[in-house]
Amino acid sequence: MREPLFAAYSTGHGLELKEALADPKRHKVVQCAPVIRVSLAEEFGLPFGTLTPGKMAAALRRLNFDRVYDTNFGADVTIMEEGSELIGRVMSGERLPMFTSCCPAWVKHAETTAPQLLEHLSSCKSPMQMIGALVKTYSAEVDGVDPADILSVAVMPCTCKKFEAGREEMNVDGHQEVDLVITTRELAQLIKDKGIDFINLPDEPFDSPLGKYSGAGTIFGATGGVMEAAIRTGYELMTHESIPNLQLDFIRGDEGIRTAAVQIGDLELKVAMVAGLKYVSSILEQVAEGTCPYHFIEVMACPEGCVSGGGQPKLLLETQRKSAYQARKSSIYRHDANQKVRKSHENPAIIKLYKDFLGEPLGHASHHLLHTKFISRSAKEELS
Repeated sequence: MREPLFAAYSTGHGLELKEALADPKRHKVVQCAPVIRVSLAEEFGLPFGTLTPGKMAAALRRLNFDRVYDTNFGADVTIMEEGSELIGRVMSGERLPMFTSCCPAWVKHAETTAPQLLEHLSSCKSPMQMIGALVKTYSAEVDGVDPADILSVAVMPCTCKKFEAGREEMNVDGHQEVDLVITTRELAQLIKDKGIDFINLPDEPFDSPLGKYSGAGTIFGATGGVMEAAIRTGYELMTHESIPNLQLDFIRGDEGIRTAAVQIGDLELKVAMVAGLKYVSSILEQVAEGTCPYHFIEVMACPEGCVSGGGQPKLLLETQRKSAYQARKSSIYRHDANQKVRKSHENPAIIKLYKDFLGEPLGHASHHLLHTKFISRSAKEELS
């Protein structure tokens, strides 16, 4: 169970970030991916899966960030956009199946090996890039800050996120959405270098307006999490009824391909979850041949989803990996279960975002800020 080679190794940005954080002219903003809160503590000797969102937020403020946001909020936005997009495609019967587009390693793989199928990818940016776009528009407006003065940083479990942030398409009104990406390990090193006593930090909240999240946003960190979050919202948007069960155990699982059928009103929604790039080729062949039976397919390059990302705390012993990944996933699911709001469309901060700024999912503002295009790449770029 290893992450893809091109998602495991990259150039570090810790030194560059240290210099930027010392610049008093920059408005320094950071966001943290869902899985960081269940893995960062491992770097400080705590057990696998220890949940520390409050300590993480506190540590980031002590590193001199002015705003500490949560990529979980971006995951909730993604569900609003992607869920609406899926409903539109299912109703029209066009460009099915629809693939998720939040894993940059998977997106790059598709661009390289199956460019003829790119229309099947959701046009949604990843949660990281959605937050990045909102940081330099919505958040900048709320804080009265010039977007040109903002340093937008993301803490991610995946080194391929560094590639994603640098994509030409990932800019808003001439501003790069995410300026720097650091990994879980790089954040831990910054905390240690600063002499911060992580274990004894108080719990602090994330900042508004991009810091409140639902349980659905939290589970993005596990394989099947995007699918489960999308079904929670998609079911209610399509039927106008409450989903009977929020915990969709039949969606959850491990490395490989899992399939399921979900009854949503009169529709039997057929879905697949792919954990590990080596498993996706058979499904891509089905799509190319026009024989793929699924409506919606989640693909994560790493074998257990983001919990096993290449930027996570290193597990040198093969025997540790399964227990560590399971502990991280279990912690994510417990965190979801403990949230008062567990559906993206019921997150009050999401409702406010659309009311005050975006208008509606798939509307003009959303298409401008939150959606993107993909490009055909030559095979030689696969390991670049």
